Amino acid sequence: MRALTKLTAGPGLELVDRPEPVCGPRDVKVRVLRAGLCGTDLHLDQWDDWAASTVHAPMIIGHEFYGEIVEVGEDAVAGAATAVGSRVSGEGHIVCGHCRNCRAGRRHVCINTVGIGVNRDGAFADYIVLPASNVWVQPEGIDPDLGAIFDPLGNATHTALQWPLVGEDVLITGAGPIGVIAAAIARHAGAKHIVVTDISDYRLELARKAGADLVVNVARTRIKDAQRELGMREGFDIGLEMSGAPSAVEEMLANLNHGAKVAMLGLPKDPYPIDWGRVITHMITLKGIYGREMFETWYLMSSMLATSRTFTEAVSGVITHRFPAEQWADGFAVARSGACGKVVLDWS
Repeated sequence: MRALTKLTAGPGLELVDRPEPVCGPRDVKVRVLRAGLCGTDLHLDQWDDWAASTVHAPMIIGHEFYGEIVEVGEDAVAGAATAVGSRVSGEGHIVCGHCRNCRAGRRHVCINTVGIGVNRDGAFADYIVLPASNVWVQPEGIDPDLGAIFDPLGNATHTALQWPLVGEDVLITGAGPIGVIAAAIARHAGAKHIVVTDISDYRLELARKAGADLVVNVARTRIKDAQRELGMREGFDIGLEMSGAPSAVEEMLANLNHGAKVAMLGLPKDPYPIDWGRVITHMITLKGIYGREMFETWYLMSSMLATSRTFTEAVSGVITHRFPAEQWADGFAVARSGACGKVVLDWS
């Protein structure tokens, strides 16, 4: 089969022939139809310090996908809908099932998590094998491209819905695909004002179309100016930090209302200082977010898509570029440029 593979420890990827994966007794084998390109995949291609310390080559990369089940293991117990022919997406975090968090139903914080496309062969291939318990069966008629981005949609959902949003003023720092989707979620959930910041006018326009009331290019304008434009007398009630940029976190904290709540998904490259005096005296709550709650987040995002065409169109709008699998290098180049939303590779 075709597979985009990290063959050796170093920069670069190659589309090569690899043996088809074998379906284990508790697994399903999926024919990949679409796969989403993530920032993680760019790190693996470039082979930065994180990639070098995490990945053992050879490794097929990719963890966002949508496809068709072609084989079901004899002991797979994920449900009757998990059958040959089902169209599915997949949860990319495979958990141990026996640590304290797993046994308590908190699988998203399993201490032994294995990442598809990072710690084991992934989805940038014609076929992928994963535990049946990690499969999410999609409704008939879903756009395959949309099915391929349930992983980042889940990240945005997990982050945005940490706090009640109805009637709240929401600040989102970072207009990458997840930040843009978070704007759509905040609008769907009834936020009052939604402001999104970034330094890319291209991505800020995507956020505006997804539902932001105001977008701010922080290379030119300050968040405080946005508050004045919206007639806000107090700071933001909710912060969703999607950038991982220390300067964005600093400016967010400086523009929050007392008692504000912040969900932080963006991963910084290096440690950075925080004004803890402000956090303490303003009684600001900070919560780190990783991945998706299994599988409550999946129910929430499927329900939102099923009940709102406006929301579905907003999420679909984050997909700006599509490439055949053979043109994966073009897709990576577009993703690295930043002049894009979500990039999807067609493996059908």
